[in-house]
Amino acid sequence: MDEAAASFERALERATTAALAAMRARVAALEPSVSRTLVGEVVRVGDGVAVARGLAAPVAGGLYEVGDTLGRADRVDERELRLVLLARGRVEAGDVVRVHRGQLEVPAGPGLIGRVVDALGRPIDDGGPLRGCRPTPVDGPAPALIEREVVSRPLCSGQTVIDAMIPLGLGQRQLVIGDRSTGKTELCLDILGALEPTLVGVYVAIGRRGAEVANTVEWLRARGFFARGFVVVADADDPIGLIHLAPYTACAMAEALMRRGRDVVIVYDDLTTHAHAHRTLSLLLGRPVGREAHPVDVFHAHAHLLERATQLGRAAGGGSLTALAIAETQAGDLSAYIPTNLVSITDGQLRLDAALAAAGQLPAVDVGLSVSRVGGKAQPTTLRRLAGRLKNRYAQFLELEQFARFGSRLEGENQRALEWGRRVRALLAQERGRPRGWGEMIVHLLLLESGAERLPLDAIAATAARASVQARAACPESIAALDRGEALEDDALARVRASVRGVVEEAVGGAMTPDQEDT
Repeated sequence: MDEAAASFERALERATTAALAAMRARVAALEPSVSRTLVGEVVRVGDGVAVARGLAAPVAGGLYEVGDTLGRADRVDERELRLVLLARGRVEAGDVVRVHRGQLEVPAGPGLIGRVVDALGRPIDDGGPLRGCRPTPVDGPAPALIEREVVSRPLCSGQTVIDAMIPLGLGQRQLVIGDRSTGKTELCLDILGALEPTLVGVYVAIGRRGAEVANTVEWLRARGFFARGFVVVADADDPIGLIHLAPYTACAMAEALMRRGRDVVIVYDDLTTHAHAHRTLSLLLGRPVGREAHPVDVFHAHAHLLERATQLGRAAGGGSLTALAIAETQAGDLSAYIPTNLVSITDGQLRLDAALAAAGQLPAVDVGLSVSRVGGKAQPTTLRRLAGRLKNRYAQFLELEQFARFGSRLEGENQRALEWGRRVRALLAQERGRPRGWGEMIVHLLLLESGAERLPLDAIAATAARASVQARAACPESIAALDRGEALEDDALARVRASVRGVVEEAVGGAMTPDQEDT
């Protein structure tokens, strides 16, 4: 018994010695370091903004943990720190504020395609966790000037009035502006729905009602948008900080895809609501205000966002980011503060007119007040040849039509111009969700050159549809090349023109002389 006890004691001593040796080795391998956590306290909170005190050396733009949510430092002074809350959460006076290590990041990458996420990149659909994404900083560096190239590749919007008269290019910044209920969102959604499969579409809902966003998502889903795009949502019930942040996080996600060599088209719906959110935040933060109670930095807020849209050079990957920014006017006033700012930042504007929308002319684009400053260089060659004088002639027709409404009698050339313009307008009208390819647009322009003024006005749409079908059947290779944006040789274009002319001749009931073909 004594021998067994002695054996046990020796075994215990050996085990203890081995354990102590292992512990000493681990302690010797430790590299001691000192860390500290800066903390403060919330003194008051309200309307998505928290005020904290007690933090040493706070940094403007830094991230802080406020209760169970995150806040971003927006205004710092010697006594207190004002934080914009970035998520829903219960925050009360007395809650501890801690410094959050790292910068504000959102997931970005191909895994976003097909998903609906909030302004912080968190999925809000039924697709489960995001895959194939990496964190990217929201405030990352914009593409340098040396990385950028001239806009030179066309963007097919699917809308004849845009592609023929106000063409867009990949990498362009274009404003879509007009009064309420003129079809701004619908036009941009049609453009997203008509994107080629190789392009990526991004729709950003900024402060819109939840029901509207749900309807928009379903409309896009029905048209296959989610096979090549995604949606970022900050609805009207979200904290004001998230609504304000949404376009910047969506832009960061789109930029990450652009850096991978993808061509991305992003729609901001809308920047007027974003400007109101920016103004609300500024008032809550106690910033000085200027014109129309907007803060003095509202121009920078939008320029900082829209200037990131660009066409990258080959050395930088060759991708592009095209921005379509929606803005609302009051009574068609383009001289208001926010519209003026956005017009000066962007490369052009599509101005939608309330009178045209009320008359059923959709899309209700006012050709006279719409412009694309850089897209003309990217317009497909054949389309540019045929549409070269179309915009000016159509604008003259609109002026002539206004003159005729006063009861003036028009004769000769003026009456022919009036009849021609009405048929152009009939060809420019499009139903929602019915995009056209470049080939179909060119067929319609050839129809105008083939005596369209001889056709009854109510027969224009049906004749154009027949001409498109006939041209595609008679010249399939030529129409396919036009759809790809390629230029046609003169003889190939002549065959397409002959096919269209045959349809017009059949519609008017006889052959036309060369004089009757001129418009």
